[in-house]
Amino acid sequence: MTGKKVTRRTFVADSAAIGLGVMIVPRHVLGGVGFKAPSDTINFAVVGFGGMGAENALELAKTENLVAFADVDFAYSAKKVEERLKDDQKKDRPEGITLKQKFDKAARYSDFREMLDKQKDIDGVVIATPDHLHAVVAKAAMQNGKHVYVQKPLTYSVHEARVLRDLAVANPKLATQMGNQGHSRDSALLVNEWIQAGIIGPVRQVEVWTNRPVVYWPQGVPTPNGSPPPPAPPSPFGNPFSFRHVNQLLASALGSYPVPPGLRWDLYVGPVAEDVPYHPIYHPFNWRGWINFGVGALGDMGAHLIDHPFWALGLGLPTSIEATSTQWGTVPIPADPKAAAGSREFRGYNKPVSYPVATSVHYQFAARGAQPPVKLNWYDGGLYPPRPDLLSTLREGRVADARNFLLRRRALVLDDERRCDALGALMASRVMVKPHQVGVG
Repeated sequence: MTGKKVTRRTFVADSAAIGLGVMIVPRHVLGGVGFKAPSDTINFAVVGFGGMGAENALELAKTENLVAFADVDFAYSAKKVEERLKDDQKKDRPEGITLKQKFDKAARYSDFREMLDKQKDIDGVVIATPDHLHAVVAKAAMQNGKHVYVQKPLTYSVHEARVLRDLAVANPKLATQMGNQGHSRDSALLVNEWIQAGIIGPVRQVEVWTNRPVVYWPQGVPTPNGSPPPPAPPSPFGNPFSFRHVNQLLASALGSYPVPPGLRWDLYVGPVAEDVPYHPIYHPFNWRGWINFGVGALGDMGAHLIDHPFWALGLGLPTSIEATSTQWGTVPIPADPKAAAGSREFRGYNKPVSYPVATSVHYQFAARGAQPPVKLNWYDGGLYPPRPDLLSTLREGRVADARNFLLRRRALVLDDERRCDALGALMASRVMVKPHQVGVG
């Protein structure tokens, strides 16, 4: 292990792969029915233990060996393991106790590169870091001959997804999977069955929405800087508190903080090209809203919510995408007189640093065989599609009329909330509808 700082270019652009042979002894050679051979037990490691990494490890640890984990914040990882020792009724969870026992025995590393270099007994790696590290860690693990399970979204960018795809194709013996829990649920299969059976006829429009990031994490805000607040600028309207000046005041008011003991912030930032000073607004969990670390509400929930219609309708690549949004979180970049004349650097500009509070995105998909073209609309941050007449019909109890409405509209409506009285009311009619719910499950 050289300790050399990882860069996105080093791990993602480098196409050299390392192949390690693995000999598996079949179960029937060592025992009878019900016997689990040692070679059938997977030695797994986790990179990023503080969120879904702990949840994935909870399931895997029931039957497999947790041999190592890498995380930049051991204290937070230990806290998330402790939280799984009891259920909602404060009773012991056997699977949580098992996880705690294996977690305490596992080798621990701050740097995943050191883990991959030293820990030769790893068969597969669960990757549940912030989004900006997914491809970096996955590619390094695959180049070391490890199977990988990467939490959604698979990567930070389309380019990174293509790099991992090419690496997977070049290494067909490696098992690779994206962690999209909803894809494995019975409800996902049920959607496919409804569509394939033609129960609601040809689908021409899909509505998908979530209230995230609202009440979950901040977006549309500037980078904290802890600097003294700037003086109020002159205003032609008589009020200096413009949108830009308020953002400057907010960035100042958020203050600055020292890096907590035990947190390897340098490794957290990892391949980000710029130096990002530590602030508790990023870690834990809130990284999703920041361009350096996450991919916003669409990247967080789109992998779940768009997956169902995409899969059921066989949509493929869109023919066009149109998006609008509220204001991005920005920081002002001063004019650079040495930059090329007329460039944004020469003029000065507002640099985006966090995703908008709300977006709407509209995808057009071409016809697929006998299936018609589809328009898929995405809304987040408190934006919703127009409320259909169906909902008022349901409130009045006319379920049959609601069914006829849906069949005429030929629309498939999805929401991120699976709990909905209207769905239960319409199940007898075998029509899928998930009206808007304010909360998110």
